[in-house]
Amino acid sequence: MADGSPPPGSDPVGPASAVRPFLVTAGRVAPSAAGRPVPVETQVVATAEGLVVLDRLSFEQHDIVAACRQPQSIAELAARLRLHLNVVRVLAEDLRAAGQLTVHVPDSGVTHDASVLRRVIDGLRAIPDSRGVLRDSD
Repeated sequence: MADGSPPPGSDPVGPASAVRPFLVTAGRVAPSAAGRPVPVETQVVATAEGLVVLDRLSFEQHDIVAACRQPQSIAELAARLRLHLNVVRVLAEDLRAAGQLTVHVPDSGVTHDASVLRRVIDGLRAIPDSRGVLRDSD
């Protein structure tokens, strides 16, 4: 389309790659210099520069930047592109370093409140199934 987004209903990738993951990442398994893996819930989004150079990127990098026109998590990218999670982690860090992706790592210092999870579960149970029947509470 004119704004660079894919046509509605189109999938930016085809079938899963038969290339071994270590070939895609040149044998690297640690996505960052610190050696710590990027959390799977990390949000990534393409930068304007990334969209400009889209046609000059390798296949996997192209697919990642193209899929990141809208923010999404590393886990969502791996599933959508049918790539190994660690491959996406390594390539996303490479693309971030090149200025083609913006990476938003969640704050790991935030305490998790169990009441939020309980409210989510209760909300999901309040949604009727396809027959209109509500799910039991426990």
